[in-house]
Order: sequence, then C-alpha cells, then structure tokens
Amino acid sequence: MTRVAVLGTGRMGGAIGRRLAASGFDLIVWDRTPAKAQGLNVGRVARTPAEAIHDADIAISSLTNAAAVRDVYLGAQGAFGTSDRSLFVEMSTAGPESIEQLSREARARGLRLLEAPVIGSVPAVESGTLAVLVAGSPQDLAQARPVLERLGEVHYVCGFGSAARLRLVANTMLGITSAAAAELLAAGTAAGLDREQVFWALVRFAPALKAREAGFMRDQHEPTMFAVRDLVKDLGLALEVYERANAAVPLTHETRALFAETASESNDLDISAIVKAYSSPRSPQSAGAKRT
Repeated sequence: MTRVAVLGTGRMGGAIGRRLAASGFDLIVWDRTPAKAQGLNVGRVARTPAEAIHDADIAISSLTNAAAVRDVYLGAQGAFGTSDRSLFVEMSTAGPESIEQLSREARARGLRLLEAPVIGSVPAVESGTLAVLVAGSPQDLAQARPVLERLGEVHYVCGFGSAARLRLVANTMLGITSAAAAELLAAGTAAGLDREQVFWALVRFAPALKAREAGFMRDQHEPTMFAVRDLVKDLGLALEVYERANAAVPLTHETRALFAETASESNDLDISAIVKAYSSPRSPQSAGAKRT
C-alpha cells in the first residue's frame, strides 16, 4: 500500500487527507497546529515534517504561503532534512519564486520534487474533480499519478514555476468573474430585473458561479470554499507576476482592491462575500473614484 504524508491540514490539506484516506492510502499527517491534524482522524499524526515523511512514499504539502513552505521544507526538523526516499509533491499557492527556490534546493540535495498546485476548492477535492497542474520529471509524475488522480484531472505543465503561474492566472479569472457577478447582480436588480433571472443569465456565461449560488443569492458565505483573504493573497502574487512581465492588468488591480475592501469585514468568508461590497454604504463606485 502506498504511504502518503500530508503536510498541512488546513481547509485544502484536510480535504486532501480525507479524500486520500477514503481512497485507501495509508496516511501520516502533520500540521503546525496539532489539533487540526488530530481532528481529521485519517491516520497517524506526526510531531514534525521530518517525522511525517519518514518511510512515506509520497509527501504532499498544502501550506499557507511562501514562508510556511520554506519553514516546513527547510527549517529545523524540515521535510528536506531527513529522507532521500520520498517523492515530494508541493501543492501550495505560494507563487512561482517559492517553488523555483524549492526545486533548486531539492536538486542540490538529490531529492525528487513535483510542483502541483490545483484549480478548484474543497468541493472539488471531495468529488475528485480538481485540476492538478503538474511540473517536474515525467518519471516522478508516473509514480505520483495514482495518488493525484484520486484528487482530479492531472494536467502536465513543463518547467518549475509554470504551474504556479497558470494557477495564478486561473485564480485571477475566478476573482474577476466573481466581482463581475456581484456587480451585475446589483446593477441588474437596480435596473428593475428579478435577481433570480439575472443570476440565471450570468450562469449561462459562467457556469462555475452556480457552485456559489447560496452566497450570491442568499448571502450565505459559509461553509467557506475559498476564503476572501486567500484570494486577496493570490491576486497579490498574480500582480507581482504580471508586473514583472510588464503586462497591462487594470482589471486585476481593481478586482484585488475590491476583495481587499471586502476582507476588512469578511476575511474568513467565502469569496461570494464580494456581494457585500455592493450592499454596503461604502460603494465600490466611491472607492473606485478614490483609486483613479
């Protein structure tokens, strides 16, 4: 039986752990908050990343940001410090520079690493319908594929950092689409249309909105699939990538500003909470005027 270590058992890492345990894999889990790992009840709980990957065939990490990635892999009792046996699969959205640095460290230590950020949130993990964007050795992917395919469709992208950039492009589209939906729901309703009819029309063009119908239509933004704070972080990473490429991205700038304003009161809610920006006395129109 393939033994899998899961490093980071937050919203996505926890869902990944539950999915893999239900698929029959032998799991070892670790989180910097031990209660989170213990609460999963899916396998043995390790005290450190180094302990978690001991004897693991594959080690998957799903972590908060680049600092967490560095600490978990390169810090004291880090995952890169003790084993040359495991295949490491880094799934965090921490930006291309993070995975590029990690790949250099892995190569210098003779370790094997795949980059594998995902498109999709907790419901997609639970149904096995994520898009898993993979960069790294095709031979290493062949070993990891049976595990990754339990999570969703594997899409191979050449070159470390490329998968991270593609994930940021996808999350930019998610943010822009969500903000546009919130704006058009408010505008269409103000113009005298039935809100249900407006949402129906928007879903015809953007079917992914349907998964957040409770948020857009009934102001129900929990359980959280993708937190506002995480999208703000990802849009910031995306803007760094686009600006280094001298790309013109005015919509991305405006979208991040709208979500940053929403985060001040709805940080942990699902991104559908962007509708609050259009029901608040502090309207996006006035905020936008200040930014121009």
